[in-house]
Amino acid sequence: MELYLDSADFKEIETAFQLGFLAGLTTTPTFMHREGVTDLDGMIVKLSKIVPVLQIEALGDNAEEIVKDAERQLALGLDPAKTVFKVPVSLEGVRACKMLRDRGMMVNVHLVYTIQQAYMAMTAGATYICVLAGRMQDQGYDALKLIGECVEMVNFYGSDSKVMFSSVRNVEHVRNAIDLGCQTITVPWKIMKALTENNFTAIGTQQFVEHTRMITVSVGEAINGTNPLVSADTTLGDAIVKMTEYGFGCITVVNVDGSVKGVATGDMGIGKNGQ
Repeated sequence: MELYLDSADFKEIETAFQLGFLAGLTTTPTFMHREGVTDLDGMIVKLSKIVPVLQIEALGDNAEEIVKDAERQLALGLDPAKTVFKVPVSLEGVRACKMLRDRGMMVNVHLVYTIQQAYMAMTAGATYICVLAGRMQDQGYDALKLIGECVEMVNFYGSDSKVMFSSVRNVEHVRNAIDLGCQTITVPWKIMKALTENNFTAIGTQQFVEHTRMITVSVGEAINGTNPLVSADTTLGDAIVKMTEYGFGCITVVNVDGSVKGVATGDMGIGKNGQ
């Protein structure tokens, strides 16, 4: 499943693509407006130079205007082999899709809400068929059922169209896309960063680090110049707290006059009254 970033925040785009394996970037004029972009064309050109594939809107009131807008943007210096034009599904939209595909351009027919719309996009030769899962669910639609039907349809007919899972709101949506067999997903950076997070992984990693340090660090390296001391009348519980505080596995026990009485280690149990 191809993994796209869904964003218009230039800083997070630069950070995300340092991963080195993202398929590309999807963005919208709405995203750019939200980020305070005032030069839309300039931003598009800038993004095209740092991402493998850029998916951008081509808009118009009819198919000819949509094609004209796509050609205008290509004239800015965009590479047709690395640019996908996003076209909202409609009768004119799928007609524009066919015209763009005939010219060798890639097309993402999006804002798909029904299997019939998806069928028309597929038949028009759409490179991507994009269902906005989160937005559909907000409106009470069964987005997962539709996306599953779209995947089944393109597989059944042997279509080259790829079903894109978009409007991702949580990490569970990514799991949904995997379970449904989607060919592509586009994910916001906030959610993408969370995809590798797991509490058990964090605990296990910390244990490996600690155990590696115990094996490889010499006594001289481990000594930090501090010798934690407790008096002979200190409870074992308090002594263990002191060991933990200094990161030691043992602690020196001293008499009232400061002479050494012995060494307590973390292997000792706590007896009656904490002694």
